[in-house]
Amino acid sequence: MSDPAAALKAILLEKSVRTGTFTLASGAQSDLYIDCRVTALDPFGANLIGKQGWEAVRAKIQAEGLKIDSIGGMTLGADPISLAVGMTSAVQHPGEALQVFTVRKEPKGHGRGKQIEGNFAAGQTVIVVDDVITTGGSTLKAIDVIEREGGKVAFALVLVDREEGGRQAIEARGIPVLALYSRSTLLG
Repeated sequence: MSDPAAALKAILLEKSVRTGTFTLASGAQSDLYIDCRVTALDPFGANLIGKQGWEAVRAKIQAEGLKIDSIGGMTLGADPISLAVGMTSAVQHPGEALQVFTVRKEPKGHGRGKQIEGNFAAGQTVIVVDDVITTGGSTLKAIDVIEREGGKVAFALVLVDREEGGRQAIEARGIPVLALYSRSTLLG
């Protein structure tokens, strides 16, 4: 496929989208489960996420005149997406390369006891990442940690918005959401 968005959508539909009866991280029951990790950890999927994600992020940065230092979110869902976008930024526009970090669910119990690992420092303006948003709970937890550690979140990048209130919950915090796909655009 020559269209990266169509190619990524095809991989997501093949590898990540399942129907049936599922309990989501929020505790809600759903007839749809989207496991983006399978696509994001596929080398072809990761490459497409990097390209499409960087294109969308860069367009937003340029349109709004933003200065972004790094990109990351709650482990594990955000990790491959953040790294793919960061790597693509370094290859395509080295002067605009985004550093990458990850947010632990809990502070590390040894060493320096950090909850944010990687290339993050207080005072940075960052993009928070999530693979799928339903209620927005995981993304909001990552935002809380980033802000508590002195970071400023410019916006959220998500691979799939399930269109179940998560975008609204995040945007209610004053953080715009940039979704590469929604339930509607993914499932048609």
